[in-house]
Amino acid sequence: MPRLSAAVALAVLAGCAAAQPAPGHADAFHRLVPDSAQVVVLATGFAWSEGPVWRPAEGDLLFTDVPGNTVYRWSDPDGLEVFLRPSGLALAPGREASVGSNGLVLDAEGRLLLADHGSRAVTRLDPRTWLREPLATHYDGRRFNSPNDLVVHSSGAVFFTDPPYGLAGQDEAPDKELPFNGVYRLDGGAVTLIDDALTRPNGVVLSPDERTLYVANSDPDRAVWMRYPVAADGAVGEGAMMFDATEWVREGRPGLPDGMAVDATGHVFATGPGGVLVFDPAGDYLGTIATEKATANVTFGDPDGRALYLTSSDQLLRLRVATTGLGF
Repeated sequence: MPRLSAAVALAVLAGCAAAQPAPGHADAFHRLVPDSAQVVVLATGFAWSEGPVWRPAEGDLLFTDVPGNTVYRWSDPDGLEVFLRPSGLALAPGREASVGSNGLVLDAEGRLLLADHGSRAVTRLDPRTWLREPLATHYDGRRFNSPNDLVVHSSGAVFFTDPPYGLAGQDEAPDKELPFNGVYRLDGGAVTLIDDALTRPNGVVLSPDERTLYVANSDPDRAVWMRYPVAADGAVGEGAMMFDATEWVREGRPGLPDGMAVDATGHVFATGPGGVLVFDPAGDYLGTIATEKATANVTFGDPDGRALYLTSSDQLLRLRVATTGLGF
């Protein structure tokens, strides 16, 4: 993909207003997402954009094109550049499923952690040396399906999801070794299973106090978000459903529960049917940031933490909001 100049005029998504509050929640929603918010297209032409993460030290955004097996870099001064290719499995001639990495996150030392679909592992890359190492490849002696998304706890533990999207045939793939699709905790090299009942565990984030783990289930027949209590030692309790959007999927709204981001006050911005759904810390639905296409993931960025970057089908989008992302 050609490098984009920062001088190129950026397009604004047409159609309905981006900020769509839920009935009775207009004030709470617009305190986060102004009524005048506009979704701006920064780049297009990807096969399926995913996994955005903002790097404060570098002042840029990294995100993935999963089928394209590439991690891209975006910044206002430089536009779009290739950051890492291949991002996952190096050689896969004729492979039908996704071979690249999906979710990205930074650890406490600024190293990039990747949910690597193609290599079926959680891996770590140090941009200073470009050395890459697997952190988790197996559970109970069996290879993971295709790690999808991940979040880092302040203790250094990593919570991640493992649906079958990277396998040709998914649940019916002959090389699928685990009989379920799981949510896990990786801590000091040990992998602990949190939940094996979700059919398509996908996006995963933590609340600001790290007492709640949120997990999206991207199954069109059970399009839900789950909440799990997290103890001080990192142990995770039984999950409970936060919100069910299955009916919206049946109505034809584009997208499924997928990636998420959390602001400094605990509001959850969750990609799903229709765009990015916004929930308050209690789990109440406040409204939707509407997008024209299925949106896979979202993260806060810019130096002030008040920009939302959205990976939406073949596009990278951005809009300014009135709240600040967690960690800024």
